Amino acid sequence: MKLYFSIGEVAEMLQVKTSTLRHWEKEFPQLRPQKMRSGERRYVNEDITLLKEIKKLRQEMGFTIDGSRKVLSQRESIEKN
Repeated sequence: MKLYFSIGEVAEMLQVKTSTLRHWEKEFPQLRPQKMRSGERRYVNEDITLLKEIKKLRQEMGFTIDGSRKVLSQRESIEKN
C-alpha cells in the first residue's frame, strides 16, 4: 500500500480539481499535507479520509465552508473526549 500521494493522484481519486484541494487546504486548518522543498504536496491516508469527509459535507450535504468547519471541529472535540 502506498504511503504518500500527489495532489494529482488525490484529485483524481476524489474526482475534484487540484485547485479545489488547494482551496480546501486554506479553509480547513485540520488539512495540512506535507510539502516538499520543491513545493510538491504529499498526502497521507489521514489527509485523504479528511478530504473525503470535506467533499461529502460540501458537495453532497450542501454545507458552506463555515458550516463544514463547524461540523469537523465538533467531531474533533467529541473524539478528544
